[in-house]
Amino acid sequence: MKYWSGRFTKETEGIVDRFGASIPFDYRLAEEDIEGSIAQAYGLSEAGILSQEECETIKSALLSILDEVKRGNVEFQIELEDIHTNIEGLLEKKIGSLARKLHTGRSRNDQVALDMRLFVKKQIRAIIEAIRGLQEVLVDRADGEKSTIMPAYTHLQRAQPVLFSHHLMAYFEMLQRDAGRFSDCLARMDEMPLGSGAAAGTSFSIPREKVAEALGFSTVTRNSLDAVSDRDFVLEFLAAASILMIHLSRLCEEIVLWSSEEFGFIELDDAHATGSSMMPQKKNPDVAELIRGKSGRVVGDLMGLLMVMKGLPLAYNKDMQEDKEALFDAADTIIPCLEVLTLIVKGMKIKRDRMRAAASQSYITATDIADYLVKRGVPFRDAHRVAGRIVLYCVEQGILFEDLTLDQWKSFSDLFDEDIRDSVSLESSIKARACIGGTAPEQVSNAIAKAKEILYIERNKNSIRSRPEAGG
Repeated sequence: MKYWSGRFTKETEGIVDRFGASIPFDYRLAEEDIEGSIAQAYGLSEAGILSQEECETIKSALLSILDEVKRGNVEFQIELEDIHTNIEGLLEKKIGSLARKLHTGRSRNDQVALDMRLFVKKQIRAIIEAIRGLQEVLVDRADGEKSTIMPAYTHLQRAQPVLFSHHLMAYFEMLQRDAGRFSDCLARMDEMPLGSGAAAGTSFSIPREKVAEALGFSTVTRNSLDAVSDRDFVLEFLAAASILMIHLSRLCEEIVLWSSEEFGFIELDDAHATGSSMMPQKKNPDVAELIRGKSGRVVGDLMGLLMVMKGLPLAYNKDMQEDKEALFDAADTIIPCLEVLTLIVKGMKIKRDRMRAAASQSYITATDIADYLVKRGVPFRDAHRVAGRIVLYCVEQGILFEDLTLDQWKSFSDLFDEDIRDSVSLESSIKARACIGGTAPEQVSNAIAKAKEILYIERNKNSIRSRPEAGG
């Protein structure tokens, strides 16, 4: 018999039970549900609803259930709908009618809101740690490639020469923003909804602030209607997850391109590639392609939940049960993608000669020709036109800039002198981009040093955070 069956005259049909039940997927919230229930027992003891002895009995039984769940010794019942009533049913089997006191002043509405927040908080911390792992490898590879030159691309056309380190550090910056978004999400959701009841709050004097502190929340929610119907924190998590996966997808797209024979900039480690069942010569970047594909899956999780939430009136509606599978799917997808991509970047072999050749066998220092003339007083638009004419001439003649004689240079402008040859070299072009954030060697070295400092600070933060509390 269901806990809510008092006003009903019929049992729900089996198909309705199966259709409405969330236990097939929300069983994953067992640990969070038990954590929240222990806090609920504490709050009820503070309010005088439970004695200290009853509170300890409930806590001990719940911890025993958690141990059984972790060991795989619990078979959840679909008739009990969800993880909340399943845990309560297990608790009643252990301690009898005392278990029926636990739900005093609590609804499954604020219970699930609490469980979801606890789950998301744990996932965010794990994701940020995995992001840091990828960042560390990017910085390490960048530090070892500070003299490697490659073409930067716009529209997938060779554009200007850059250091490969500079290219890798672009992804460090993206990931840094990703970590920041998850951190912001964590800060905004750091409010405890327990005590909001079904919609209007509770009439019992449960000290919500103390319960929040026991659960590791910085504060409590300020509006009961909002607290039980809010899934902004899941949407924000999925939005941050989607942007992160887009960044991973972009890096994977470049890995796919770079590892092709047409580019030949990198070679994947054999342990991070696959072969063809038909073509013996193939070495496929399947793992990078899978990450690229899974990005769409995570974006789909976000889109699906946005559509679920867009027309819901206050407060809780059963539609919101659809939040869990999207959340679980995204969380399950992100960390493996980060971990395997970290291995790919760490293990890939850099083909420096191919990168340099791609940069050399083109006209990617054409902007430097225009800049040369600008420094001698020519307006940039005019200088750009002259540089374009030089490129056209070289294309028609089948030569590169370094093949031009000084007389040929001067035929386009008397302002050219012998130093133009050095000005259009790859090294000079890169060295000239010495603005903050540019690809000049000293700027890239500064960026790497700053990144190492950021990672050092983050590692220390995590180390301090993981230390046990005094007397804990």
